[in-house]
Amino acid sequence: MHQLKTYIVEDNPVIRESLIVTLEELAPVKVVGTAVDEFTAIDWLMQPDNHVDLIIVDIFLKAGSGLGVLRAASGLAQRQRLVVLSNYATPDIRRKCLELGADRVFDKSNDIDALIEYCAQLPVEPVDDSSPSGHATSA
Repeated sequence: MHQLKTYIVEDNPVIRESLIVTLEELAPVKVVGTAVDEFTAIDWLMQPDNHVDLIIVDIFLKAGSGLGVLRAASGLAQRQRLVVLSNYATPDIRRKCLELGADRVFDKSNDIDALIEYCAQLPVEPVDDSSPSGHATSA
């Protein structure tokens, strides 16, 4: 089965777990890691063995900002899709996220269906089933 290897940067545990369940059930997504803050996310993404197809980032995090994650991720040698999912998807935030390399910006309160549709339309790669099961999380 082909799935998008996805990394989620979201500090709210209820939203994060709900997003994982929803995306893995309704889109060709396999969440391979999560982070609650900018620094953990950047550290994980900088590891050479941690390739993902899609990164979903919230703007306001436990520490740091999703903007810093976007900045770092857009500078990675390996290209992946960058998506912002935020309650603060104002025109200014949208513009700033796109300038920092985001492919799309979705509003948490009313764009979840659009995010699922976006994920379903992305090209997917075969998943390596030899990797350990479960979610590689960082706190």
